[in-house]
Amino acid sequence: MLETATIVDEILDLKKERRAILLAHHYQESEIQELADVIGDSLELARKAHEFEGDVIAFCGVWFMAETAKILNPDKIVVVPDREASCSLVESCSAQQVRAWKARNPGHVVVSYINTSAEVKAESDIICTSRNAVQVVNSIPADKPILFLPDMNLGNYVKRQSGRENMRIWQGSCIVHATFPARRLTRARMEHPTALVAAHPECPADVLGMADFIGSTSAIIQYCSQSEAREFIVMTESGVSHSLRKLAPEKTFYFVQNENCNCSECPYMRRNTLEKLRDCLLDLEPRVELPAEIMERARLPIERMLAVK
Repeated sequence: MLETATIVDEILDLKKERRAILLAHHYQESEIQELADVIGDSLELARKAHEFEGDVIAFCGVWFMAETAKILNPDKIVVVPDREASCSLVESCSAQQVRAWKARNPGHVVVSYINTSAEVKAESDIICTSRNAVQVVNSIPADKPILFLPDMNLGNYVKRQSGRENMRIWQGSCIVHATFPARRLTRARMEHPTALVAAHPECPADVLGMADFIGSTSAIIQYCSQSEAREFIVMTESGVSHSLRKLAPEKTFYFVQNENCNCSECPYMRRNTLEKLRDCLLDLEPRVELPAEIMERARLPIERMLAVK
């Protein structure tokens, strides 16, 4: 306990010294969330990074999120606790693959989920998050064919919600959400018959078909905390339990295990620790550095996303 308290003090001192802001995704460990200036989903954190006026952004999430912060703040120092905090969706879709697809299929509007590399964003026409993906697609003229990448479950959900038939979908998936099996959700509903089901749209269609609510991480938190129901089965990464229990301590939340690890944790998100956060503020490493040309090209589709209400 004393050692942890010492690390926390070091982080707070370094944060002040560096004129830094700590941004944390809802999937981070609870002790990191407790120190964060802002906790949010990808859209909220992108907006907050865009507004930041200090010197250093310490991004406690995964690498593509820190890249987005750097693109929006090219003159700021952006650091992450662990360079290996990647994302299975990013790894499923390279810029080279996207360029090849565009060459074979000219004329498509490329809508990229924010869970992509800076290089893929630079090949895109507009970015979206799980919170605004339907609105982004609906903002595109109906006669324009669309490529939605890289998450197939989110893409299929958006296609159903928007009614867009001229929409091609990349076949990537999240290693957490895509492996939530419907049979385990069915069992959880039998065990907790009064619980409502809140699911992230990266989940498979058969899981979404059983949900009472579908939304982004922050939307799930808002729904569960404001609902009159007392029990919820939450189909997303279990890091959201920190915010849920703070906002609604009187309620009960159940998390369904996935097939891969009998857990509901993202191994990439959990690479970040207090020790690594302290070290990245101390050394200003690992630091996000991107070519100016990539940042310039990627900024436009991100700003288009931020302009969608």
